[in-house]
Amino acid sequence: MEHLLALAAGSEQESRAVLTEDDAALLLTEIAGRATLFDGPPEPVTVQIDLGTAGKQLGYLVTVGPGGSTVEPGWSADAPARIRQDLAELLHAVYGRPGGGHATREIELMPAPPPEEVDPAAVFRRRRAAALAVHQLVKASSAEPADLDTLALRFGSDKWGDHWYTPHYQRHFAPYREDRIRLLEIGVGGYDAPDQGGESLRMWKHYFRRGLVHGLDIFDKSRIDEPRLRTHVGSQADPVFLAGLAARIGPLDVVIDDGSHLSADVISSFRTLFPLVRPGGLYVIEDLQTSYWTGWNGGHPESGHPDTSLGFLRTLVDALHHQERLDVPAAELDRWVGALHVYHNIAFIEKRLNAEQGSPAWIPRDLDPSVWMYPQPEEEK
Repeated sequence: MEHLLALAAGSEQESRAVLTEDDAALLLTEIAGRATLFDGPPEPVTVQIDLGTAGKQLGYLVTVGPGGSTVEPGWSADAPARIRQDLAELLHAVYGRPGGGHATREIELMPAPPPEEVDPAAVFRRRRAAALAVHQLVKASSAEPADLDTLALRFGSDKWGDHWYTPHYQRHFAPYREDRIRLLEIGVGGYDAPDQGGESLRMWKHYFRRGLVHGLDIFDKSRIDEPRLRTHVGSQADPVFLAGLAARIGPLDVVIDDGSHLSADVISSFRTLFPLVRPGGLYVIEDLQTSYWTGWNGGHPESGHPDTSLGFLRTLVDALHHQERLDVPAAELDRWVGALHVYHNIAFIEKRLNAEQGSPAWIPRDLDPSVWMYPQPEEEK
């Protein structure tokens, strides 16, 4: 996938010279996956895809319908519809910058047999289904971005409904949407069921159409892996493992902690992963309500205690103002906390160098301002 994304960042001419049949199959798998976002035919329909590259034609059969979509190489004279296009152009339309064109695309519905040979109503129904299938694939090849509320509902993510996080995500993630980001979400979902969970990972995959999405869970979730979406097995409570994972899949642009929600794990994961997020990236912590619950390492008798998730976040407010503090020297982590946004049960921490100049040195730090700012006249002393 990284190979395809890199090619899409260059020119069509450069990519046309090196694209392979494997690349074409992977690209069509992406399109078939995106097609599920749009209304399609009421019954499965197979569309012949004819892609031109390096002086040859590559044939694939893409079947779409209520049960999902499939891609396989081959040609069929019985396919009710055909889409023909230059492979490099299609690659750039799918993974390139917005506005990629389709100047070489041809769409054809196969001619119907003579009416006297078949039931006219059946012919119309099949052609209507073929037209819907083609529309579904065309929309998937140059889809207008869907908002996160819609994607969360489509894939069943609890970030809209059980929680109301998606408007906050939309606000903070929008600047990254067209970037080739690497996102890691801790917590895949589905508990120990190997083929359950991943709803939010799929949402992120379709939101970041050029991104690589990774999920971490204590259970094996590899059955839900797909192009641009990969899961990993491990514990967020293990700093050595987390650091190794980040080294393998990074550099990380976005980390989302939707894992155990135990305060100790949340704090440990942040201390390990935040330094490994690239400057300009984001770190998100969900479900902060557990800070108040004793069964989740929360509910500390001292409100705001730094051993709870929310208490720890309060220490990051101090980190934001490390230039002004007199009690302790700034730590390396403090210098990279650029902004902190806290909403109901969710927080976003921006990673950027916080080297803003502090208050002027001539302002006394240890004097009553009424004394030095407004000195009394001599005769009144």
